[in-house]
Amino acid sequence: MKRRAFITLLGGAAVWPLAARAQQPAMPVVGFLSSRSPDDTANLVAAFRRGLADSGYIEGQTVTIEYKWALGQYDQLPGMATELVRRPVAVLVATGGEPAALAAKTATSTIPIVFSIGSDPVKAGLVASFNRPGGNITGINILTDLLEPKRLGLLHELVPQAETIGFIWNPRFASAIENQVRDAEEAARALALKLRKLPATTVGEIDAAFDTIREERILALAVSADPFFDTRRDKLIALAARRAVPTMYHFREYAEAGGLMSYGVVSTDVFRQVGTYVARILMGAKPADLPVQRPTKFELVINLKTARALGITIPPSLLALADEVIE
Repeated sequence: MKRRAFITLLGGAAVWPLAARAQQPAMPVVGFLSSRSPDDTANLVAAFRRGLADSGYIEGQTVTIEYKWALGQYDQLPGMATELVRRPVAVLVATGGEPAALAAKTATSTIPIVFSIGSDPVKAGLVASFNRPGGNITGINILTDLLEPKRLGLLHELVPQAETIGFIWNPRFASAIENQVRDAEEAARALALKLRKLPATTVGEIDAAFDTIREERILALAVSADPFFDTRRDKLIALAARRAVPTMYHFREYAEAGGLMSYGVVSTDVFRQVGTYVARILMGAKPADLPVQRPTKFELVINLKTARALGITIPPSLLALADEVIE
């Protein structure tokens, strides 16, 4: 072989792999829009990644995930959703209630969206129906709104002497105005209880709500399901301990962090399902063909260590209902 031909052949061998790599498709990008914060959802994001990994989508290897966190500030979500759409992303995940899902829906009518919300997605105008969502959006309805009466009932069983139950809610959270407060009021009436509504849209107003609890000697408290409160979870738990008020929460993460009691869905299961839906869409499925899912498993978690600190004896009937008791 002539020297010139050999050099040409060698050069071609060096260039070919580079050209082949250049032609390989880029990893799909998934946008992850959340009303909450990375700190209070670390376990949920891990579950979401597991749902993706079940179908071979590994973050950093076969898929890129770009995160946007509103930190409980709902007015930030529309701009964040627009940024992700401009990225552009192959699928847009919207978690943390209606605000994130509605911001995503407003930002795009073509990019597939997978949501996780606690209110009815049909009433919210997100989908046409549960079985046939239609359009570019589907997801998981975690039913947090519908569970407010159940939480009040469990709290009443724990503190039967309480004639008034405090209810912290966020007037900036649309679902609280339209669903949670109404359902809590109806549940309180059915139990012959008074409901003391305690609005809180800022950290200062959370402090003020607990001052009211002390001043009015409210013996029990329920915290409404709201991403704003989730991002202030540690503060709520600390104030409940300081005021020595038995408190019911909506996710097990509160009880695990020192809250007295929680009742709600298994959040990690929900986020894994969100990851599964995203993977199916990346593989070619259409959101319109993926029905909105509802969880079937709910859990009551009681923290006995916190109960002892508050001087509360958990009734045997309530302990028997608990799915987990934290010693």
